[in-house]
Amino acid sequence: MVPTRELAIQVAADLTTASKRSGTRILTVYGGRSYEPQINGLKEGVDVVVGTPGRLLDLENQKHLRLDEVSAVVLDEADKMLDLGFLPDIERILTKIPVERQVMLFSATMPSEIVSLSRKYLRQPTNVRAGDDDEIDGSAITGTITQHAFRTHQMDKIEMLARMLQAEDHGQSMVFCQTKRACDRVAGDLKERGFAAAAVHGDLGQSQRERALRAFRNGKINILVATDVAARGLDVDDVTHVVNYETPEDEKTYTHRIGRTGRAGRTGTAVTFVDWREMPRWKLINGALDLPFAEPEETYSTSPHFFEALRIPKGTKGRLAAEKRTHAGLEAEEVEDIGDTGAPRGAKRDRDADQDRERSRGRNRNRSRRRTRGGERTGSEAAADRTAPDTAPKASSAPARDSRDSASSEEGTRRVRRRRRTRGGAARRDPENT
Repeated sequence: MVPTRELAIQVAADLTTASKRSGTRILTVYGGRSYEPQINGLKEGVDVVVGTPGRLLDLENQKHLRLDEVSAVVLDEADKMLDLGFLPDIERILTKIPVERQVMLFSATMPSEIVSLSRKYLRQPTNVRAGDDDEIDGSAITGTITQHAFRTHQMDKIEMLARMLQAEDHGQSMVFCQTKRACDRVAGDLKERGFAAAAVHGDLGQSQRERALRAFRNGKINILVATDVAARGLDVDDVTHVVNYETPEDEKTYTHRIGRTGRAGRTGTAVTFVDWREMPRWKLINGALDLPFAEPEETYSTSPHFFEALRIPKGTKGRLAAEKRTHAGLEAEEVEDIGDTGAPRGAKRDRDADQDRERSRGRNRNRSRRRTRGGERTGSEAAADRTAPDTAPKASSAPARDSRDSASSEEGTRRVRRRRRTRGGAARRDPENT
């Protein structure tokens, strides 16, 4: 069981490579794809099923997946599954598996909830750690990673990122953002500047996410802009730079992000842009991991120390030169028809509905409208309005004064009525009535 679809695909591919000689049958199941291929694969018989908890439980409820003969269960990225709210689904799946089983739980961090889960469902577990039990600094992961932190301004981040992506030792890069909208914005800005970039986040269709990851692995793009969930656990060769475009939420997320580079003994570079508003959060991360960046140096896209630290050639601008645009781009990667499920999400769905309502309203609308110019009616109706006061008998001066008095009285009433409106819970005072 894995937390994300992309990780399920990656684990299944690695298992397929490792089991070529043994002939082990492996099936990947996850949401966002049609049920038929997955159901057919289960009917044909498999030895290993890799999937997300939701789809696994769904197939089990439909009686397509049998769990009563499972002998081994692996929980990968268990802490992230906990963060995503998969714990109830995991517990329901584990209760359907025979008691005589082997359970393996893999997690980069061990929060208390994961410890409780292991004590409840694992029998006499052996705890295997890659580092010191008393440390959470992630040194086992970050030992081969050169880390940098720069205090930046929000409006200058994209310019700094564009120049940094032209460093001398730059290869494949992953850029992390906090929100899906930020991913789309950063990826769009980079593409407009000539970079081969693509976004990966939860609002994209599954075929679009897989297309971007394939293009990244195949070298058709060299920059992947992603959220934490979409990129969790991904293992891509030759990732030289990881950029925290926005400061992560905590030290665990920071460790997971920068762990995308410097893998398997390779070296890598991790850069964090710390906005002024993000300084309190960064200080907590810096203190928890004992990093030497308690007060990151204020940095701009033209700062000499920025160019020197990241080995950016002098004179580099925020737009990639035409002769350096050597990657084919996302458009060169074909979209695989995987039978995406579900309707369009979010703003697009709302926008389509609004357009349909406007079209239907336009078909039923009466087209005989009043003509106006500058907000006033024109034509015969305006002429009638102008002649009406001239044909009316003139009133005497006394009624005129009465009408003025009544008008002023009504105007005063209207003013009082407006004064009753409050902003921020406090009524405005009128100096004439106090």
